[in-house]
Amino acid sequence: MSASRPFPRRHAAALAVALSLALPGVASAGDGRLLATGGATQVEGSAGGGIVPWAVLSGYGTAGQHGGTAFATRVDTGDYALTSYGAAYAWDNRLELSYARQRFELGELQRRLSLPTGRFDAEVVGAKLRLGGDLVYTTMPQVALGVQYKRQLDFGIPRAVGARDDRGIDVYLSASKLFLAAVADRHLLLNATLRSTRANQAGLLGFGGDRKAGRSLVLETSAAVLLDPRWAVGVEYRQKPNNLGFAREDDWRDAFVAWFPNKRIAVVAAYADLGSIATLDRQRGAYLSLQASF
Repeated sequence: MSASRPFPRRHAAALAVALSLALPGVASAGDGRLLATGGATQVEGSAGGGIVPWAVLSGYGTAGQHGGTAFATRVDTGDYALTSYGAAYAWDNRLELSYARQRFELGELQRRLSLPTGRFDAEVVGAKLRLGGDLVYTTMPQVALGVQYKRQLDFGIPRAVGARDDRGIDVYLSASKLFLAAVADRHLLLNATLRSTRANQAGLLGFGGDRKAGRSLVLETSAAVLLDPRWAVGVEYRQKPNNLGFAREDDWRDAFVAWFPNKRIAVVAAYADLGSIATLDRQRGAYLSLQASF
């Protein structure tokens, strides 16, 4: 299956601002939910942590309001680098739509194998529906159902190493809860996500493979402690399928620090351990993400 024409390349911040001007009832960043409860933006464009989507929706809008985010993220392990940017928009604290464009730079792998290209491009179109509960105000966790439609736009090499398709759909169910004054009088956020997926390396290496063509059900978790209203520290873990025979796929994990100076800006820095990627082991390095909310 060949890649079709990609989504037009628009600057993520411009897209987000255009949406905010076009729709009525937009919440200002000073209104709505508590600081930091919108989370950050994960590399696939959904609200949450860095590598795991949470049940929260982007922005700070509550019932009857709209809001969203624009983001840019960079992960660099030395051998590889991933750049992701995009925007998300949420309506009525009920529905989130998102778009992310990704560039995966092959670096060392291209040099070792003399590959004809030095990067893969991909895109992710996402939707998330809050099913019930509230992160803060109900005993029940906030629960959301999400879907991510992914396309790998440079499929020649992934197909040659065993990937079955250049596109696929991930479906996930997330539950998130903020426990007030739970750890040394500081707030604790816990999240669990179940994902159904065929993606190889989150879709950057296509979908399905010679080892396993069908879906896998994988677990993703996050835990964060809010040191004060503006600072949070935490960890994340993401199980991965293992579809390709030519190289194993390891689970992802990270440890992060997030800074929310106000409701318009969020900065997340992390140390990410991505395991083995396309035969290169010990892929560990820095993660930095910038998010603007409105």
